[in-house]
Amino acid sequence: MALCHWMVFLATFLSINCVLEASEGDADPIYMTCVEHCEKTGCVKSECFQNCNFTSDGSYVQEPLYLWWKQWDCRSICRYHCMLDREEERKNLGEKPVKYHGKWPFQSVCAIQEPVSLALSMLNLGIQFHGWISFFILVYYKLPLKDNRKPYYEFTGLWHLYGILAMNAWFWSAVFHSRGVDLTEKLDYSSAAALHGFSLIVAILRVFNVKNEAARVMVAAPLIAFVTTHILYLNFYNLDYGLNLIVCATMGVAQLLLLAVWAGVTCHPSRRKLWVVVFGGALPMLLEIYDFPPYRGLVDAHALRHAATIPLTYLWWSFIKDDAEFRTSTQIKKAK
Repeated sequence: MALCHWMVFLATFLSINCVLEASEGDADPIYMTCVEHCEKTGCVKSECFQNCNFTSDGSYVQEPLYLWWKQWDCRSICRYHCMLDREEERKNLGEKPVKYHGKWPFQSVCAIQEPVSLALSMLNLGIQFHGWISFFILVYYKLPLKDNRKPYYEFTGLWHLYGILAMNAWFWSAVFHSRGVDLTEKLDYSSAAALHGFSLIVAILRVFNVKNEAARVMVAAPLIAFVTTHILYLNFYNLDYGLNLIVCATMGVAQLLLLAVWAGVTCHPSRRKLWVVVFGGALPMLLEIYDFPPYRGLVDAHALRHAATIPLTYLWWSFIKDDAEFRTSTQIKKAK
């Protein structure tokens, strides 16, 4: 009952938080004037930028390919330096940082927009790959196989697909944190939504031990339809960060609730790992909704969330491998 109350509270808090969330910086008249002036002159105060060189007809000079790929065009670089200049003024006046175009003011390093989040996303990608490949080796080379060379573990295919979706999500997370443009933002949000949706499907199938293919399709179809509709909405109608946060967090809470109930009633030999994942999984969610400005322009709540998921991911794959061994042993005993 306490978990249900917590789930309702979290969903309500998410809704309120997303309604209240606003981007103040880009509506600041001083910032807007700075960007407009920079786009016309190519300069912010005494600093001028090569990206804003003009031809005789008044158009921008074509940027080098590596700058074009990173979208560091004149507008982007004007927004970035005007943001830094405005934030320095706010700091001197004792005012708190604000968001610009939906993002906190980060200090870029070597043209990388969010270097800490990028590094942590790559670490998560590495942990996911390690977990997936070690699971593959376990079920196909270490555990006994059926006569047709297929694993005894009934959920092998689902966990393979989960691993691929997880690695895809962290890859696009890393790309997005290196440079957040419209395309990378859509790919990041879409990949995260797909991963959360499939994680919930796998949780339902494993908790209720659904092995019949027809029953699996009946369970998965509504969730797949919902997630697909959500992704299409984000990509072709409105790229709404607040809505995506609510959808992903709700699916995440539902998954944790299912796993918590299962951990409380099952006799699984690795249920302690499951408990750690359930309670530890609440921390990344709280970090995602409790947003705060980046420390020294580098580390914000989102980066800490990425850091918190690293040990949890390792433990989660450890539980999956334990589950494969447990179910394989059970199936062999039944076959005898």
